[in-house]
Amino acid sequence: MPAASLSRHPGHHSLFAPKALTLGLIMPLETYPDAPAPTMRGHMAAAIAADAAGLSALWMRDVPFYDPGYGDAGQVFEPLTYLAAIASVTTSIALGTAGIVLPLREPKLLAKQVATVDRLSAGRMMLGLSSGDRPSEYPLFGIDFATRGERFRDAFDVYRAVIGTDYPHFASPRFGRGDGRLDLVPKPAFGPIPTIAIGRGQQSLERVAANMQGFIAPSPSI
Repeated sequence: MPAASLSRHPGHHSLFAPKALTLGLIMPLETYPDAPAPTMRGHMAAAIAADAAGLSALWMRDVPFYDPGYGDAGQVFEPLTYLAAIASVTTSIALGTAGIVLPLREPKLLAKQVATVDRLSAGRMMLGLSSGDRPSEYPLFGIDFATRGERFRDAFDVYRAVIGTDYPHFASPRFGRGDGRLDLVPKPAFGPIPTIAIGRGQQSLERVAANMQGFIAPSPSI
């Protein structure tokens, strides 16, 4: 999807500005050097202030469970629920995930959640996707950490079919099959929702470039 097309999306005009540098922030905009988790006090006011100041985007991390051995609980709210709450108090700032740990998600339900937030925010949703960097979470879900890259591809293909196709057909060894008799409603408000790779998700750069609209590399090791 060309940047010019993304900039015409009503919720993304300030983020995908042609030939311009834009600035976004990662919520909850709170440091916590002496605690494993932020207090989340004042985060809604911070979101409102960022929106009023004309910043381009607010991003939410996805950390399903706290691992004391890892040391950082991260952004503690479920990110898509959090985005819906932020959408209710802001008007123009783009809202994104950085990123949903896709191998741990059911992609059809993810499509429903993402389309819902996009509608509630008048088209401001941005979907960042990752394969996760906390191996201890995977056994809790009964998922093999070593195969997360394959599961990422499978989940992404199902997600894209369900959210982007009317009465989709798909077949997955993990996530069921669609035979064209059922459809997802609502669909996104203003066309395709941009997907951003947060790290490579255990994928080749060629696959990322062919299937996603952006790439954020937080660390060469992820």
